This record gives sequence, structure tokens and C-alpha cells, in this order.
Amino acid sequence: MALEPTIAELVNDFIAAGRPSSRRQTFAERRAGYIASTVLAGDIEQRVDIHDVTIEGLSLRVYSPLEAHGALPAVIYYHGGCFVSGGFTTHNNQLRQLAFYSGCRMIAVQYRLAPEHTYPAAHDDAEQAANLIWQNAETLGIHRDQITLMGDSAGGHLALITALRLRDAGQWLPRQLVLIYPMLDATASCESHKRNGEDYVLTSDTLLSGFEAYFPQTDFMHPEASPLWRDDFAGLPPVHIITAEYDPLCDEGEALYSRLTEQGVECSAQRYLGVIHGFFQLGGISKTARNVMRDIAAHVRSSDKP
Repeated sequence: MALEPTIAELVNDFIAAGRPSSRRQTFAERRAGYIASTVLAGDIEQRVDIHDVTIEGLSLRVYSPLEAHGALPAVIYYHGGCFVSGGFTTHNNQLRQLAFYSGCRMIAVQYRLAPEHTYPAAHDDAEQAANLIWQNAETLGIHRDQITLMGDSAGGHLALITALRLRDAGQWLPRQLVLIYPMLDATASCESHKRNGEDYVLTSDTLLSGFEAYFPQTDFMHPEASPLWRDDFAGLPPVHIITAEYDPLCDEGEALYSRLTEQGVECSAQRYLGVIHGFFQLGGISKTARNVMRDIAAHVRSSDKP
């Protein structure tokens, strides 16, 4: 399928500019650019309450539907940004919309970023956040047995690794995972890196430079660097994977679907056509982005029914 027209404009502008490389930017420039891109996210959803919480030094932001009463299902959300950028500001509108449309409390996690903090800092923060939220469920107003782990890009990677760590610890498991075009393979072995790696704004170079910054001393085949190649997925809760047609990571997400299914994990996957990596955050210009927001919310709602 052809690119959505508005996304095609972004791509054409990127190519006309000479395909600027993230490697030529400082990390401060990358972070500022990510924040600047939030103008493409669309109208800000106002029908939510937001408050910040710090538990044992970890920063969380809680998004709740207006006039929500009592305990609600929860989504623990890990933001994208290639392990080097992103945070509450870059994902504010998406989390507002998901809270409103899903009826859940969205709890965003601010984890440490590379290159200042390398592996396993973000992984440890992600795991600690999940456990602290589970332990403080009553205070946070959530149902402990109705927790979804969700994330986009690097955040999808962290959601998956967190679930694997929780399974291994044997204390509790989330109800499900929702992985939005997750970063799964630091070796970039899949064909979509060749097919989609240079022209579609968020390039293979952008993604791989994030892996390099976060895993500078770690073998890229380490199971927590490239979880795609693990053979120990059995025992995970149900997983839903979202991929984008023109994403360097498209084939990784679909390969994960196959590997999870082969290893006995209940899994579903949906490829969104005509869109690029990062489209989840382009609701201001992309109808597909607006659709995926409602699709994710509906998926979470249906999974939270007893």
C-alpha cells in the first residue's frame, strides 16, 4: 500500500533534506527534536486528570479518566525514544487519549536514558516501576490483577523484558502486553531494515545508534539486548504486537509474533499499512494514527472484562 499522503509529505521532506542522520546530532539535539515533533500529535485530550507521583525515587505520571471513581484497570506505559530520548512530555497526548478512550489509569514511567545511563539502568527502572506500582495498587487506585504493560519502540522492548523478569521472579504477572513497533533486535538482521531502513524518517541508523548508546559494553545477542532471539517465552501472558508497513522494525515485530506463538504464548499482531515507525504519535496528521489509538484502547478494554 502507498504511504498515507500526509506521511508521504514528511518522508519526501526528509529525503529532500538529504536524509539527515541522527548520528550527526548531539543527544541534547535528539531530545529537543523529539519534543518539537509533538506538534504532530493533534489536539490535546482534556477529559483526563493528571498527577505526578514519586515512589522510592522513581517518577511516575498517572493519567485518569475524568470523574473516575474507585479502582480501575491500569496500563503501565514505557515511552519510546531509542533508549536515548523521550519522557512524559513526548507522550503526553497519547497517554491522555488512551486514558480517556480505554477507561484505564495510564501510569507512565520515566526511566533513565543513555548515554548517561547504560544497560541495565532502563531495564532495572522498568522492572522496579512495575513492582512498585503492583505493590502500591491500592494507593494508586488500580486493580492489581488488571495491569497491562505497554510501550512503543524502546518502550515496547522494556515492556517485554519486564514481563520476562516478572515471570522469572514468580511473584506476579501482568494481564497482558501491548507492544507498539518494539525494538527487538540490536543486530538488525531482519529484511525490513534493508527495505525500510533509509527513507522513512526514523531510519535504521536512528534506531541502531540508540542500541549502541545504551548497550556499549554488551554483546548485541545478549537476551536482554536482542530479545527476538530468545527461546524462553513460555509462561508469558497474552501479547498484542503492532507493526507499521514502512518501519525498519516491521519484520522484527512479526517475527516475534511467530516465535511467541511457536513457544506457546497467546499472541496477536496487526500491521498498519501506509505508515512509518513513530506513527502512533502522528495523530494530528494521520488518520491511521487516530485509528490505532482507538484500536489499542478497545483492545485493553476488552481484555479487562472479567
